[in-house]
Amino acid sequence: MPLETPVHVANELARRGYNAEPEAVTLLASTPDPAGALDRTLETVPDDAVVLTADHVKEVVDTRSRSGGSSARTDPEPTADTPAESPDEPAGEDPPVSTGTSAPESSDDGAGAAVETGGSRSGGGGGGTTDSATGGGRTPADPAKQSVAVEGDIQSTGTGEYSDFVAVFRDRYEKLSKQLRGRVNHRPTDAIESMPGNSEAAMVGMVSDIRSTASGHWLVELEDTNGTFPCLVMKDRDIAALVQELLLDEVIAVDGTLADDGGILFVDSLYFPEIPRTYEPSTADREVEAALISDVHVGSQEFEADAWHRFTDWLHTADASAVEYLLIAGDMVEGVGVYPDQDEELDIVDIYEQYERFSEYLKEVPGDVEIIMIPGNHDAVRLAEPQPAFDEELRDIMSAHDARISGNPSTVTVEGVDVLMYHGVSLDEVIAELPDDKASYDEPHKPMYQLLKKRHVAPQFGGQTRLAPEEEDHLVMESVPDVFHSGHVHKLGYGKYHNVLTINSGCWQAQTDFQKSVNIDPDVAFAPIVSLDTLDLRIHDFE
Repeated sequence: MPLETPVHVANELARRGYNAEPEAVTLLASTPDPAGALDRTLETVPDDAVVLTADHVKEVVDTRSRSGGSSARTDPEPTADTPAESPDEPAGEDPPVSTGTSAPESSDDGAGAAVETGGSRSGGGGGGTTDSATGGGRTPADPAKQSVAVEGDIQSTGTGEYSDFVAVFRDRYEKLSKQLRGRVNHRPTDAIESMPGNSEAAMVGMVSDIRSTASGHWLVELEDTNGTFPCLVMKDRDIAALVQELLLDEVIAVDGTLADDGGILFVDSLYFPEIPRTYEPSTADREVEAALISDVHVGSQEFEADAWHRFTDWLHTADASAVEYLLIAGDMVEGVGVYPDQDEELDIVDIYEQYERFSEYLKEVPGDVEIIMIPGNHDAVRLAEPQPAFDEELRDIMSAHDARISGNPSTVTVEGVDVLMYHGVSLDEVIAELPDDKASYDEPHKPMYQLLKKRHVAPQFGGQTRLAPEEEDHLVMESVPDVFHSGHVHKLGYGKYHNVLTINSGCWQAQTDFQKSVNIDPDVAFAPIVSLDTLDLRIHDFE
């Protein structure tokens, strides 16, 4: 069997009657030919040995590949002509960051600024060793301490019939109304219609229409499972600004006073499902880190392969010893036919070859790093959300590291920390619909704040985001995440919203002609690193 991961190596050793030190397992898994390296190592082990040690492995394996690059490619050692650090870009210098250079303001308490560091840069275009900058190689992780649980992969059950759409919206309403009914004395629409004028009333409803009146007030029509009811927000009320944050089909609560004739509700207060301001996130009970990236886009002519090599080289260094998890939030490959004339910008035109190449790049990641991936809109899955994970053929191609593959969105619990991974297509719609100070491409964490506020990753139906009718609405945030990780917009941004660490991780693709035509200036080759025990954030630049 293939021995591409520590788990496979450890299982094979156990089958042959050996225990092994974690470092020995990791060293074997990181070689170009783990099975051959294991065979050669066991040939040299004393007959009475029952525990395979790192020293046994080092006797037969050239470990320089662990510090000078991945097992998947051969890189030159730095020389006087190709120094490990470019003299123009000294190690440790803070890199430029187009967004997120300081802590973005959140609507409550903001976030501490992330530590920004230069990535491992080599004069040879990504092929040099990084140990000289870090003082040594990576300390292998202990698999016994690692813990990952993934929730979110789905098997599509929708048929596309009218009843499916009714079911998914009813499920959305029921889930989100539970989060709101503790804040207002909800009455169904038919009960409100029977109440006398000037009565105090409150309801939880789905936004079915928003329009302004001739006088400049806002008329918001809310719908529940019994009917609809008009609600008027006066333009001179403080809450009038909140109407500009509303999207169709999201669920909110209002309270106020009925008009004299009882035919309309004058709104005094408006509530979103929200993240509680008192929310305290969970943290890991040991010092361990996760790298959060997205939008790799292998197969594009603009894929930054050298930057990727610098990233994976750095993962093999002592500075990255605590990085035991890699979370990839979609768009592993560039795909085919995603946008007009895309074929003119492809380096690899066959979708399966794109995934095969991506898998080769994935093998550069240290073998002891747990990898979790979800698809994006460029990947070979359905475009409608929620997106089921890849089919078996693609899973077999991307089998390196025994990567865990789930749907979009998914919640990944890493050492007790809940990370909501969502690729982020709906961010385009949020940015298009809301005012610039609430949602923009330059500060991609802010539209993510809006999704947290609405407790739904794609609230509006029928717009730019394709939504699939399923038996239930898998896009509702029923529980509060500790970390919200997204991508798609190719911009870097981060902050905290009610103590939820929110990260949009940029991309690994330079600006394409299509992006230039729509004024997208991507943030390329940044790797946000989250300390799971503190939820502190550092940003590494590998450009």
